[in-house]
Amino acid sequence: MQMVTLGPSGTYSHRAARAVTDGDIAFTESVRGIVDAVADGRADRGVVPIENSIEGSVTETLDALAETDLAVLKEVVTPIQHALLAQQSGFDAVASHSQALAQCRRYLDEHHPDVDRRAVASTARGVELASENDRVAAIAHPDAGGDELNVLAEDVQDQTSNATRFFVVAPPEERSDAGGKSSFVVYPNANYPGLLLELLEPFADRGINLSRVESRPSGERLGDYLFHVDVAAGLYEDRTQAAIADVEALAENGWVRRLGSYDTAHVT
Repeated sequence: MQMVTLGPSGTYSHRAARAVTDGDIAFTESVRGIVDAVADGRADRGVVPIENSIEGSVTETLDALAETDLAVLKEVVTPIQHALLAQQSGFDAVASHSQALAQCRRYLDEHHPDVDRRAVASTARGVELASENDRVAAIAHPDAGGDELNVLAEDVQDQTSNATRFFVVAPPEERSDAGGKSSFVVYPNANYPGLLLELLEPFADRGINLSRVESRPSGERLGDYLFHVDVAAGLYEDRTQAAIADVEALAENGWVRRLGSYDTAHVT
């Protein structure tokens, strides 16, 4: 089974992918590349970052899931332990994924305020740049530097509880109703006072906990939004099916995408 995730080898996405497959793992440098590879059949599975406990949702993933019909098969939660890696203690720039740089903002502001921060495609790409240039440091997992880079500082993330959620995505025909959590994308194609309350009430009325609700621009027009909703219930449950039926009726001029139900795997 071919799985694709953010590369190159050694990213946190790669760690998440290894936790759920023993098969081949291919790499791309964008979430859009992962989603497209699964959608057009070049890969059987994809692993995409969805949310970080410090920086919040990965908007590139939210938008890709809203634009492409895919199934979510599993959630993978992995702890994020950032280290500052470099060939030497003196450097002019630090390179990493934009999320990693943001997760270490406080450390960088305090210890390296004058160093240039370069956002690259992945933490592993930052390691590659630091390995090629002794004036560049990287932020990545402390094991990512191998024998080429020194660990100048560990646990440089702003919060010690830093963790990231990943979704394992597959073609839509593999969507399942089984699992302890479910995710949806709702586009009501409407805007009036109380709309969001009306969309959420069907879950509250049935005792379904909403674990995440987030709005994103629809791209259709300014001020028009769609909503990403995660609930702590499976689609196999009658109460979830009834709640979604109510939401679909409210969004009759738009659409509701059922990403699927899934369980959670934790990477240690």
